[in-house]
Amino acid sequence: MRRPNPWVAIPSLLMGLLGGVLGWIVTDVSCRPASCVGLALVVAVGAFLVVTVGMAVVVVLVLRSLAEYREATARGEEPPGPGCEV
Repeated sequence: MRRPNPWVAIPSLLMGLLGGVLGWIVTDVSCRPASCVGLALVVAVGAFLVVTVGMAVVVVLVLRSLAEYREATARGEEPPGPGCEV
C-alpha cells in the first residue's frame, strides 16, 4: 500500500485541525450562556473532515500542475497555459 505524501498530508491535517478548532469556537460562542459541548464536538469533527478533504484536493491539484509544468520545461516545450486550449 502506498504511504500518503507528506507534502499533501501535513498541510491538509494542519488546516483541518484549524478548521475544527474554529468550528468548535464559533459553535461554543453561539450557545452562550448555556454550553452545548455535544453540538460543538459534532461541528468541530465535521469541519475537520470537510477542510481536510478540501485542502488535500487543492494541494494534490497544485502539485500535479507543478509537475506538468516542470516536465514541459525539461523537454524544452512551452509550459501549458491557463484554460482548456486544445
